[in-house]
Amino acid sequence: MLLLVGLGNPGPEHRRQRHNVGFMAVDAIAERHNFQPFRKRFQGELAEGVLDGTKALILKPQTYMNLSGKSVGEAAHFFKIPPQQVVVLHDELDLAAGKIRMKTGGGHAGHNGLRSVDAAIGPAYRRLRIGIGHPGKDRVLGYVLQNFAADEHDWLDPLLDAIAAEAGYLARGDDAGFMTRVALILQPPKPIKPKEA
Repeated sequence: MLLLVGLGNPGPEHRRQRHNVGFMAVDAIAERHNFQPFRKRFQGELAEGVLDGTKALILKPQTYMNLSGKSVGEAAHFFKIPPQQVVVLHDELDLAAGKIRMKTGGGHAGHNGLRSVDAAIGPAYRRLRIGIGHPGKDRVLGYVLQNFAADEHDWLDPLLDAIAAEAGYLARGDDAGFMTRVALILQPPKPIKPKEA
């Protein structure tokens, strides 16, 4: 069983904020793969479905970002899901906007949501880091709590679609394959021009 966790803050006022890109990504996966409707469980919203033949759960903690681990810990322990089968999708300041990286384990790099998840289940889970760009050290808090600008949807919407389309690779544990497939969707290879006679 796979547990996909989107990190974000609850409430309509936070829905379009950069800090909530984890929620946006798991919502796209749930919609694309016809997951059951979200229901309130484990201090969060939980939806069940299937990805590439694997039973999967999607969790959106409703505890606010800094306490995300409370919700993740409850769900992981209840279903006996090991950290290696937990994928946390979250915003990443240290990646350029629109870039993604898969990573297993490691530190939280000051991300309070990850710090809370680390405390609940340890650091050995998988992370899908979704780049939102860095505004400069003095502007971080205001930046992550701002809505995505209209022109940012030019890269955000195709990225979320690609993540959702290729989520089956995450269920297989093929993180490298996932990254490759998303990259191909977003930057398809250029057609080869025929040689002139």
